[in-house]
Amino acid sequence: MIHQCVENEEVFVTASRYTGVIDRYRDYLPLAPETQAVSLGEGDTPLIECLNLPRQLGMDLRIFLKYEGLNPTGSFKDRGMTMAVTKAREEGSEMVICASTGNTSAAAAAYAARAGMRAYVVIPEGKIALGKLSQAMMHGALVLQIRGNFDAGMRIVQEVAARAPITLVNSVNPYRLQGQKTAAFEIIEALGEAPDYHALPVGNAGNITAHWMGYCEATDGREGAGDILTGACKFCNGRCSYGHGKAGKRPKMLGFQAAGSAPFIAGHFVQDPETIATAIRIGHPMSWDQAHVVARESGGWFAAVTDAEILEAQRWLARFEGVFCEPASAASLAGVVAAARAGRLEAGATVVCTLTGHGLKDPDTAIAQGGEVVTVDATLAAVERAILER
Repeated sequence: MIHQCVENEEVFVTASRYTGVIDRYRDYLPLAPETQAVSLGEGDTPLIECLNLPRQLGMDLRIFLKYEGLNPTGSFKDRGMTMAVTKAREEGSEMVICASTGNTSAAAAAYAARAGMRAYVVIPEGKIALGKLSQAMMHGALVLQIRGNFDAGMRIVQEVAARAPITLVNSVNPYRLQGQKTAAFEIIEALGEAPDYHALPVGNAGNITAHWMGYCEATDGREGAGDILTGACKFCNGRCSYGHGKAGKRPKMLGFQAAGSAPFIAGHFVQDPETIATAIRIGHPMSWDQAHVVARESGGWFAAVTDAEILEAQRWLARFEGVFCEPASAASLAGVVAAARAGRLEAGATVVCTLTGHGLKDPDTAIAQGGEVVTVDATLAAVERAILER
């Protein structure tokens, strides 16, 4: 927010310091006015319009990238974690626990450290990108690696939280989705209206649910009441207290899963999900019912994309738009490209693709497909020759 002050005919412009999504949207969040936020300055991430990709791919679409990888720990999880940890501290909790494919563990550990709390994270053995694992360890969390997948870890942490005085901060925690819905508010503020379509990668399905909650709360009387309710919101139980008329429509929500980890497309849970997109390698989504409601209410759909399509979309984003995201993030763009080529998106439509995590979360995958490093002699002639040959 910019303030202009006139003093002795001189104009001074000062910017108020941004302090995170809770302070920015406190009126729309279930927190007591006096509760101090546990924040790392999350949110306020850029909405970047693609200037080159639509032309390169022959698509008549306006595509915007909500780059959530620029959150403090590098993923969208920070929006929800600021709420979950703030509420945990408000309620007197001293410990948090989560199961994670990587990003949740990084966020939980960071926000617990910020709050002066202890964090415990359960991860699947050998199935987590090292960039994410290193974050949780550096923030001081106790990392427990199990011989099983994420879904097994999720069952364990739910049992632990039911038996011990510890707060579960996975997306089954209703405050997580309350924080994550703020991304929808930011998108509406940036565009001046909701987009026609909003595409997201889907793993546990909490994020697509949270965005839909946000869009519903922000829709004004042109589509009904100022606080349009949604069956996807398990927090308000049909009595939303946070409606505000910022938008005149709601987007169709598109959820894209990796083909090897696609329970929403299969119509049932997947026992052993496999995909290079580790952040969405989840066979038993915790927001299963809510996400189905989102697709039905919004008129959107779920679809699967292959690992090859995901990696191709990751390269496109990096090379044509200068945006580096982790593989799971690129599932949103891969799905939009497939939908456009199939004629499912009308010409001229505005599409937002959420990029859930930064590319530095999984550098090994990026290096593996990034091309070779060319080694030459330390001479002008050798460098010139290498450039001209390529």
